[in-house]
Amino acid sequence: MTSVTFDTLAYSKKLKNAGFTDQQAEVQAEAIAEIIDEKLATKRDLEELSFKLTYKLTIRMGTIAALIITILATIIKL
Repeated sequence: MTSVTFDTLAYSKKLKNAGFTDQQAEVQAEAIAEIIDEKLATKRDLEELSFKLTYKLTIRMGTIAALIITILATIIKL
């Protein structure tokens, strides 16, 4: 996945201003950064997935169309 920019320092400062201790703010910021890096899909990730799925669907539909044409041609010959 592509990396997403997350300002842990600014987030930590906001938590400290809201009453968190330094340690709590730092741990929270690190945890959020890890979640974002590991789990969050970017727009590019979604576009790549969409392209792959469209390609697979096109191949399957083409295969089905070829199969139907073959079946119809066989039936017409009978």
